[in-house]
Amino acid sequence: MSSDKGCCVSFTQCFFGYSTAKSLVIRSKAVGALNRLCQALVIAYIIGYVCVLNKGYQDTDSVISSVTTKVKGIALTNTSGLGLRIWDVADYVIPPQEENSFFVLTNLNITPNQTQSRCAENPGPESSCSSDHDCKKGFHDSRLSGVQTGRCVKFSETNKTCEVLAWCPLEKSADPPDPPMLAEAENFTVLIKNSIRYPKFNFNKRNILPHINSTYLSQCVFNNDTDPDCPIFRLRDIVAAAGEDFLTMAVHGGVMGVQIRWDCNLDMPESWCIPRYSFRRLDNKDPENNVAPGYNFRFAKSYKNRDGEEMRTLIKGYGIRFDIMVFGKAGKFNVVPTLLNIGAGLGLMGLVTVVCDWFVLFVMTKRHLYREHKYSYVDDYELVSNEVP
Repeated sequence: MSSDKGCCVSFTQCFFGYSTAKSLVIRSKAVGALNRLCQALVIAYIIGYVCVLNKGYQDTDSVISSVTTKVKGIALTNTSGLGLRIWDVADYVIPPQEENSFFVLTNLNITPNQTQSRCAENPGPESSCSSDHDCKKGFHDSRLSGVQTGRCVKFSETNKTCEVLAWCPLEKSADPPDPPMLAEAENFTVLIKNSIRYPKFNFNKRNILPHINSTYLSQCVFNNDTDPDCPIFRLRDIVAAAGEDFLTMAVHGGVMGVQIRWDCNLDMPESWCIPRYSFRRLDNKDPENNVAPGYNFRFAKSYKNRDGEEMRTLIKGYGIRFDIMVFGKAGKFNVVPTLLNIGAGLGLMGLVTVVCDWFVLFVMTKRHLYREHKYSYVDDYELVSNEVP
């Protein structure tokens, strides 16, 4: 019974208790110095990081961007398959336009004069045979070049393979030429036109800046030191800026990234908002794992001979794809984020009291004395008993 009564009394005292702030002035150089130091750190954080470095007084918006490209350049090749040939932009930019990227052909394997006919399949686990019984008529697979006819025919003096209905002669497995056929592609140039918009601030701009005229644009080539505002880039310079060698990369192809960053402080003059360019290689180049390196695909150029028979030239093209990535953020003064960030920063002043109280109550030598003065407990019945004569 007594324990139950004690619990009820404790609960009643806790439930009907009330705490109020009590001012305790401690005249101590150590505590005073700690207090001012903590306040200085909070104020430095608000001014230095929130307001200056992080621009907490600004409202922000993300960039909306569009990109178009135009490649220029001519290359000359002389091969047994094609003879003496001039390559212009219509030949080596495939397809002519892509979304935020462009591809430049740098190397190729050519299989000329293909027709739809019957020929021996290239040797392999599913095509090698010794008799017609090893070949299944109508069988086809993604790894084969055509549809089997059911006949086993001579591929070479030592090998026999299943006959297929396909584009013949078949493409032969071979490494791409080294050096690359279109090595002159390193001197090609590309004009990158980038228009950006920050809709929240109704702000528009493009990377062809107001001071750039037609005369300058016809002569300039981007250089980070001498011509940082020129939107025309030499392909060799893009690859070199990423720490790569163009002719080495052009053999098997690859993927390059052109990064355009628009970080604009719209509280400053508009002329201060300019693009910054950087370059990096995007595809994985691992010397210890060189399976299926680079970037390649096949395409064909079809035509008809004098007899009206359909023919084609099959090209396995290797090249470099340039992906253009646009990043950016704009900021402009707004009273709402300013008040919110300053208020949140000033709220940290409450930590100053916590730190100083901890130092006083647990670190200083007179902590027991300070604890007695900081916390006082007054009960109603004590006040009543003192008032009774």
